[in-house]
Amino acid sequence: MTKPLQKTSKQNLKSSSSLILTKCSSGVSALLEPSVDRAMSNTSLEEKRAAGATKTATNTPKITLPRDVSQKIVDFMWWMKKQGYSESTIISRVKILKTLAKRGADIFDPESVKAAIARQETWSPGRKELAVEAYSNFLLMTGETWDPPKYKRVKKLPFIPLEKEIDQFIAGCSGTKRLMAFLQLLKETGMRCGEALHLKWTDIDFTSNLVRVTPEKGSSPRALKISNKLSAMLNELPKTSQRIFPVNYDAIRKSFDRQRKRLAKKLQNPRLLQITFHTFRHWKATMEYAKTKDILHVMRLLGHKNINNTLIYTQLVDFKTDEYITKVAGNTDEACQLIEAGFEYVCTSPEKLMIFKKRK
Repeated sequence: MTKPLQKTSKQNLKSSSSLILTKCSSGVSALLEPSVDRAMSNTSLEEKRAAGATKTATNTPKITLPRDVSQKIVDFMWWMKKQGYSESTIISRVKILKTLAKRGADIFDPESVKAAIARQETWSPGRKELAVEAYSNFLLMTGETWDPPKYKRVKKLPFIPLEKEIDQFIAGCSGTKRLMAFLQLLKETGMRCGEALHLKWTDIDFTSNLVRVTPEKGSSPRALKISNKLSAMLNELPKTSQRIFPVNYDAIRKSFDRQRKRLAKKLQNPRLLQITFHTFRHWKATMEYAKTKDILHVMRLLGHKNINNTLIYTQLVDFKTDEYITKVAGNTDEACQLIEAGFEYVCTSPEKLMIFKKRK
C-alpha cells in the first residue's frame, strides 16, 4: 500500500515543479528538472566523486533528498526568479544548497547548515563565503534569521593567458561554431558570460559592428565595437531564436569544459586548464589598460560602477618589461585589418609604410 502513496507524492512534486518550469528561463529550467529527478533517484556521477566515490565503486549508497526539501528548493528557485536575480546567481545558489543538503545539512536548521559548511575541508574560504550567502538568501525567503559564520575570501590576482593561447583555444573549437563565436565575443568585448548569453539579434548592429549590452549584476549598459571577423562569425549562426545563443549556462559550460580538456591535452599546454569564461574578461581588461593606461576607459568597458573593482587590472601590467609584436601596413585595407586585430598605430616611415604594435 505504501508504493502507490509514494508514486502519488512523486507525481505531485513533479506536477508542482513543472508549473514553475513553464515560467522560468531556459537555464533555470534546465537545472530544475534534474534537481527534482535526482532528489528522487541516484546522485550524479560528479556528486558521487565529490563525496569520495571512485569510478569502480558499485556499493555507493544512494543519496536522496526528502520531498519537503526538494520542494523547498524548487520554491527557492522560483522566489529568486521573481526577485529578479540573474540566472547564473540562481543556478549557483541552488547548487550550493543541494550540495549541502546531500552532505547532511538540514536546510530548515541554521545550526545544521553552519556545521555542514564547516565540515567541507576541501572548500576554499571563498566558496564557504558563497555558501553562507546562498543560505542567508534562502532564510530571507523563509523570513528567518541566523548568526552566519564568517569566512573571508582570500583575494588572488586572476590568471591572464597569452593572446596566442586564447586564440588557439578559440580556433580549437572550430567544430562547434556557436561556442567558437561565443568565445570570440568574450575576447573582443570583455562582457560577462551571462550578458553574452542573453544577447538578442536585435542587440547587434551589423552595419556599424556594434553590440549593445544589457548589463547584469548592477553594472552599466554599454555599446561595444566588434571586428568584421566576429560579425561574420555571428552572421553564420542559425537564427532560430530571438537570442543569439539559445542555450543555458550549464550546457555551454559543459561544452567549454570538454573542449578545454581536449585542447590542453592536444596542445600539451596545461595552462589552458586555468582558462574560464571569466578569464576572457580579465584578459580584455588587462590588455585595454596596458594599451591605454586609462583606468576610467577600462571601467566603462567592463560596465563597473565602482572603480575599486577595476583597479585590480593595474596590478597585472608590468610596464617595465613591455614586449611588442610589430607589423607594417602598406595600404588602408592592411591598416584596418591590423587595427581590428588589436594593433595600435605608431608612426609612418619615410617609405610611407604605417607601423603598428601590439603587446605580446
